[in-house]
Amino acid sequence: MLFASCHDLDLTPHDRETDTEYWNKPESALYSVNRCYQGLNNADEVLYSDVMTDNAYTKVSNTHNQAIGNGTFSTADNYVRSVWDYRYSGIHQCNQLLNNLDRIPGLSDELRNRYRGEATFIRAYHYFELYSKFGDIPYFTKVISIEESRTLGRTAKSEVVNNLLGQLSTVIDNNYLPPSYDEQNTGRVTRWAAMGLKARILLFEGGERYKEVTPLTNKIMSEGGFSLHGDYEQLFTIQHENNTEVMLDVQYKPVDREHQVQYHFLPPSLGGYSQLSPLQELVDNYLTLDGYPIDEAPSSSYDPSNAFANRDPRLEATIIYPDNSYTLANGSEHVVDSRPGVSPDGFGFSSDASATGYYIKKYWDNTYRSNLMSGLNIILMRYADILLMHAEALAEQGQLNETEWNRTIRPIRARAGFTDARALAYPTGGNLRDIVRRERRSELALEGLRQKDIIRWRIAEQVLNGWTHGIYTGDAVGTDNGFVRVENRKFDASKHYLWPIPQNERDLNSNLSQNSPW
Repeated sequence: MLFASCHDLDLTPHDRETDTEYWNKPESALYSVNRCYQGLNNADEVLYSDVMTDNAYTKVSNTHNQAIGNGTFSTADNYVRSVWDYRYSGIHQCNQLLNNLDRIPGLSDELRNRYRGEATFIRAYHYFELYSKFGDIPYFTKVISIEESRTLGRTAKSEVVNNLLGQLSTVIDNNYLPPSYDEQNTGRVTRWAAMGLKARILLFEGGERYKEVTPLTNKIMSEGGFSLHGDYEQLFTIQHENNTEVMLDVQYKPVDREHQVQYHFLPPSLGGYSQLSPLQELVDNYLTLDGYPIDEAPSSSYDPSNAFANRDPRLEATIIYPDNSYTLANGSEHVVDSRPGVSPDGFGFSSDASATGYYIKKYWDNTYRSNLMSGLNIILMRYADILLMHAEALAEQGQLNETEWNRTIRPIRARAGFTDARALAYPTGGNLRDIVRRERRSELALEGLRQKDIIRWRIAEQVLNGWTHGIYTGDAVGTDNGFVRVENRKFDASKHYLWPIPQNERDLNSNLSQNSPW
């Protein structure tokens, strides 16, 4: 023992890399920021988000977020808990890099700041997802221990918002992020995406914040170099990934990183289970080709007995209805007959068929591998959304004039395939706010944005109460005016605009208060 005491103790573990050793290697920065991207979002989360809205339905009980959509969720809801865990796990990953970035040797100032900008953006994305659902949340920018996590209280939402906006402004104003990347770095966050996220946060806050949106969207429109892809349907195909409209997406790659979300929405005739289906309420949102809502259209524009004719071309590109088709890899058309009782895709024919009589067409990947595995990227932000945010912010302030309409809504409709002058021209009647909102829903359907829209517009109690509907059957029983009843939903405006803090988190941390009246 006396002999041993004369030697320095060797405290370095030999079975694993120490924290000091890890952050002493330049490649650790790239590895860590790439791990941050892995937790940004995923295909299932984006597409299933619309189940929480009047756009879609899932027929599988107690899975994904069905309970949010029908109003039966609770403080012990598994999906609510998973969102909390997933987002805070992502925040922890970003904080690890941001807290240690200055320790890493061998990085140029430009590259170090780029990594700082990427991680700051991703962390802000996570926090936006959290506060937009839970309101006041625990907020921190340092790596914390498990013990510390069990003592944190909730930070006021207003403080979280101001911090996020300030951090994004720092990233933008100091040019931490480049405007574009080379081919080897496709999919990374750009300066324009940071502006887009900042605009989304401001739009979510609404009110006086609307006036802060348009300087950002206008700069993207004027200087970003983005443009609408020429074909709306092809925008969501693997052959046209990373085109001039895409500002941010979840990067997938055949074989190396794939998803199987197609299995969840394709018809049985293509090997799908179709547990995720569009609702009639979404179908009804699409205008006629001459620009009328179907409930206001003259008989010359809309015939209920031929309901899918003379409609917004985005309906055909987004939703499979009877006799619409998927284009196969060989160029042939796979026609789907989803009429009631028709084998194998018809409504009610089997448990594999759609519960609404409709199937999703957007994000159909005809290059899929076995078991419907797909490497198709999932878009998180695109230029059309910027144009719609710009139009909305102006409409909310009573400033959407013909000139701005022609910069935003008109090109979106023209790209969709509208040619009738009435559909393209600046409206001389009607509520511009409602017109822009309807346009946003049609353009961005099933892209994971509707849930935030109905929450920030405070219309959830209007669209998430009562029966949702599926395809027209004409039956008297189990239908409303012949449209099949799918799910009876409830949205309590006094309670459901905020999710509950997960009870298991409160059991671990007595400092976490609960949203009233949860």
